[in-house]
Amino acid sequence: MPAKKASKRPSETKPEDVKAPKKVKVSHSSHGKVKGSVLVLGQGDVGQLGLGEDIMERKRPALVTLPEGIVQVAAGGMHTVCLSDTGNIYTFGCNDEGALGREMVEDGSETVPGKMSLDERAVQVSAGDSHTAVLTEDGEVYVCGSFRDNSGVIGLLEPMKKVALPVKIPLNEKVTKIASGNDHLVMLTASGDLYTSGCGEQGQLGRVPEQFTNRGGRKGLLRLLTPQIVKIHSRGKVHFTDAFCGAYMTFAVSKEGYVYGFGLSNYHQLGTKQMTTFFVPVKLTCFKNSTIKWTSFAGGQHHTVCLDSDGKVYSLGRAEYGRLGLGQGAEEKSMPTKVEGLGEAHAVACGASVSYAVTKQGAVYAWGMGTNLQLGTGEEDDEWSPVKMTGKQLDNCVVLMVASGGQHTVLLVKDEQER
Repeated sequence: MPAKKASKRPSETKPEDVKAPKKVKVSHSSHGKVKGSVLVLGQGDVGQLGLGEDIMERKRPALVTLPEGIVQVAAGGMHTVCLSDTGNIYTFGCNDEGALGREMVEDGSETVPGKMSLDERAVQVSAGDSHTAVLTEDGEVYVCGSFRDNSGVIGLLEPMKKVALPVKIPLNEKVTKIASGNDHLVMLTASGDLYTSGCGEQGQLGRVPEQFTNRGGRKGLLRLLTPQIVKIHSRGKVHFTDAFCGAYMTFAVSKEGYVYGFGLSNYHQLGTKQMTTFFVPVKLTCFKNSTIKWTSFAGGQHHTVCLDSDGKVYSLGRAEYGRLGLGQGAEEKSMPTKVEGLGEAHAVACGASVSYAVTKQGAVYAWGMGTNLQLGTGEEDDEWSPVKMTGKQLDNCVVLMVASGGQHTVLLVKDEQER
């Protein structure tokens, strides 16, 4: 009987020969790259100015002491988030629901910058009324704080549970951009999908029918808090390349340049003819223009400011207190209307009833409600047209970006060595 052939032993591979798959870092045009310093102004009675327990307001921009250079700032309702060039996050302000994402070691520590408890390297941050979201270089999203609806806390990932330290959102797709409304979060994935979570009462999630928006209906709060994809009813798949949030609404830009929106439009702030609430995405025809590419949207409580690729700034929605920047006595607008007197801009921002534009030369203009000293004029008067923000800390400065919270404003200015 012929002998059996000896079977070959499987070649042994040393553990060090096995290479782990290389992680691909996510990128998006909205990620901050240029290092700068942080200036704050407005009201800060819960520490959102980051200037300590004794400074409750600033009429002009004041410098915040931070241990690193900052590449992005975000302003929540009553807190501030700063992202450093090394991927660390510093927070200050109200921490009643855990939005600062760090342990409070001593009384008053929330009124000065402290490092968020997160070991991952961050590339983007966003902030709402009571929550903070963080995007890591690996495309994962961490959140802390809580979402709220008209009746109070609804939770963040689990019903009715606040989160004091950052926790990872369980999502199987890589995220490239995050954006926060007052109480909702939008995540844009590398594959061009949109996921949303949070409060859906005003249609801002774009995926929850009206009858289920009151705490999720029979399925409960998990219907709202579990991130799910926003579906667009069209003949083919819509790939999104950008997303933006207002207080109670969401804008998304498709690969073809179309603008979709959903949420509250009771003052035409979505650019719709109807003054209503949209619970599913609608293609916003008022932004359809073959010669203009829309590059940025910012939304307040009832108004929107947007920017096109030519650097022109437009506004629409509610007009009271001058928030549209269209001059004394302007009325609400249902179409994007050009804001004059700015020159070319590269960034826009909104608070509840205030608006901002940063020019390509690095100047910042503000308009709207002056009550909280957020405009930097030193006065509480409303401004119906853009006014250039001035102050000792702004002399010879190049402003990179601006963020606006409930009662305060945060500026990121380019560091001297970066100019």
